[in-house]
Amino acid sequence: MTDTALTSEAHEPPVGMAAHEGAEHHGTNTGISNEKLAMWVFLGSECLLFGGLISTYLLYKQNNQAGGPIPHDLYELGFTSISSFVLLMSSLTMVLAVAAIGRGDEQKLRTWLLTTAGLGCIFIAGQVYEFQVFLQEGMGFTTNAASSAFFTLTGFHGVHVTLGIVMLVSATVMSARGRIPPARAEAVEIVGLYWHFVDVVWIFLFPLLYLIR
Repeated sequence: MTDTALTSEAHEPPVGMAAHEGAEHHGTNTGISNEKLAMWVFLGSECLLFGGLISTYLLYKQNNQAGGPIPHDLYELGFTSISSFVLLMSSLTMVLAVAAIGRGDEQKLRTWLLTTAGLGCIFIAGQVYEFQVFLQEGMGFTTNAASSAFFTLTGFHGVHVTLGIVMLVSATVMSARGRIPPARAEAVEIVGLYWHFVDVVWIFLFPLLYLIR
């Protein structure tokens, strides 16, 4: 019996080691951390919100009973295609940022984060320019139902891109201060999840807004 007890104890890890290994496990039964799960839940709710805005736009995109032009009368497809390409390219630079922190290259991490933020700024600048052109052509937010739906949908997406830029710049500053070491690479991954989400949303919005009449 003594030999059996000794054998059992030999197979049991020390208490300190067991506690340490348990601390490294993720905090949820899904296999991911609480922070990443929270981001996924948030993005899921945003999908529902964008779904409602897209449905509203599809219902009213040709409604100009109040007069004035509708979005399809004023589009500059070439300009918007370029700004859309810039935004989609930012997904590549975001992937490079995540890869950099995975290698422990914090300098490259900051470079790619700032590059991603810069591409996002270019997209937002293009959207602001487009809005100004529409206003000059007589299509404001309250001109008709179609313009209201358009500005609400694209403006809401623009706000999300702007928030993503703030997150990217904040992550860059935190990295420069040593607050995002390679051991905390998941923080960059979470920012990347949000950024890829706004890019994927635009992949759906671009054809709906500019290609389908």
